[in-house]
Amino acid sequence: MCTDVFEQRNVALDQILAERRSHRVFRPEYPSEYEIHRIIHAGLLAPFAAAAVGTSTDYFRRFFVFRRGSKSLDAAIPLVKVQAERMADELAEGMKNNPGLRQKAMMLANRLEQIRKIGVVPGVGTAPFFLVVTEKRGFPPVGPQSLAHCMENMWLKATALGLGFQLVSITAQMADDPAFCTILGIEPGAWDLMGCAVGYSEDELSPSIRPPVEDVTRWLD
Repeated sequence: MCTDVFEQRNVALDQILAERRSHRVFRPEYPSEYEIHRIIHAGLLAPFAAAAVGTSTDYFRRFFVFRRGSKSLDAAIPLVKVQAERMADELAEGMKNNPGLRQKAMMLANRLEQIRKIGVVPGVGTAPFFLVVTEKRGFPPVGPQSLAHCMENMWLKATALGLGFQLVSITAQMADDPAFCTILGIEPGAWDLMGCAVGYSEDELSPSIRPPVEDVTRWLD
């Protein structure tokens, strides 16, 4: 066993982990379909809740690729925008008489209001590709956790390919939207959803900054 090989692999992985960032401004040119396929393949390799949705041979996870300017994305954009506005209204109403919620959710409320003002949901039509991943709902209901593993794999692969990646978390709220699910060709309420935007980043971001491991770790006796 060659330890040098493993050290090289670890150095490369550490660099990719540090360079994984949220990119929100994308250049207009499109990545190749091959690069998108490689990102999707990384998502397929992510772990999933086998006890909840069956074995690895089941068709438990699906991927949908929206290209900017396509008819399908043009149909999806206003649906996601309406959902963001609905979330903003519901959150604002809930915060009126709930100081605790107001304190916790103010940042999200401000972000949703900003989306309302600009009229665009970041990541949905603002990047060359909007990718939606769906996973069958099962029992126990751990689809969101499973999709988080999938997104992380895709995010790291995009980083390794030199592509920008933005998580589009509002996609999860579209799982019960009949019109949005019709675009995907899936049954509303039967699948959990998560999405991301992919393209060439307009900005070059610095590596992630985190505290030293020693500052956030406690070894228990």
